[in-house]
Amino acid sequence: MCAFDKEKGPRRLMRKGLALILVGHINFILGAIVHGSVLRHISKPSQEITTEYTAVNIISVTSGLLSIATGIIAIVVSRNLRMFKLHVGLLLASFLNALLSAACCVGLLMAIGVTVSHNGQGLMRGCNDTVVPANARSPVSAQCPFDTTRIYDTTLAIWFPSAVLAAAECGLSVWCFIVGLTLRGLLACGKTYYKEQLEEGVESSPHSTRLIGQNVNPDA
Repeated sequence: MCAFDKEKGPRRLMRKGLALILVGHINFILGAIVHGSVLRHISKPSQEITTEYTAVNIISVTSGLLSIATGIIAIVVSRNLRMFKLHVGLLLASFLNALLSAACCVGLLMAIGVTVSHNGQGLMRGCNDTVVPANARSPVSAQCPFDTTRIYDTTLAIWFPSAVLAAAECGLSVWCFIVGLTLRGLLACGKTYYKEQLEEGVESSPHSTRLIGQNVNPDA
């Protein structure tokens, strides 16, 4: 983060913002597919249906939306590095998105582990298993009110990349959060960048000096 200078820093921040938007869109689409199509039969859980799958996919969709918002804020900040309100917005959005993305990644990994260890029985809740317990890997004999074709493979095929994307969202959000701290001069290396911004404003014009006096307080 000490390499965040006035030449390379804004470009790097813009790239991270674009990456967050792209990853957020993909994760949102995957979460919407698995929650709205593949697992829609457990979208309204009852006493007989566990809620871990529904909760995980809702978090995945929410994390995707928040990642898109964080990416947009990062791009705006890269074009307006001296605006205090944008710095605060970047700090809050990136911090919340990092927490939510981390929770999403952990939840997806737990859901994958539970699904694999129980042969996908959680995916088959609601089926008639009076004779033989419903098994998502071989649901041929199961009597279910929904289509069980490839439900086990499809769910895992979506959850694995979603977990990877959630981890990427968390990493990018942490990077943006550190950049926000750097812009506010709250890190050791951020103080140098702070001084560069102040000196640049003083050398430019009195109007720029007033702007920096309003948005930047080096004694803070």
